[in-house]
Amino acid sequence: MEAGSVHGEVLMVPERVILAPAPGKFRPIDEATQASSDGADVAREQVIGFVDGIGHSTPVHSPFHGRLMGLLASAGERVREGQPVAWLRMAH
Repeated sequence: MEAGSVHGEVLMVPERVILAPAPGKFRPIDEATQASSDGADVAREQVIGFVDGIGHSTPVHSPFHGRLMGLLASAGERVREGQPVAWLRMAH
């Protein structure tokens, strides 16, 4: 990744995906599960969950500010590094 880039997909559309930062089992925090059902706002760098691996738990931060539209990974689902786990619509 280039210096200054964010860990997420960058497109010229208002939707963005949040990517798993490491391999393991995805564990959304309760607030993210609730937020994805009602489209709540997510701040840049807000933690929406964790990826649990052997001996470690890596937080999943949103690199963008926007409205969380849904989770793309289920609780307990095995994910690989860079796999989309959630999507949001950018705030204007």
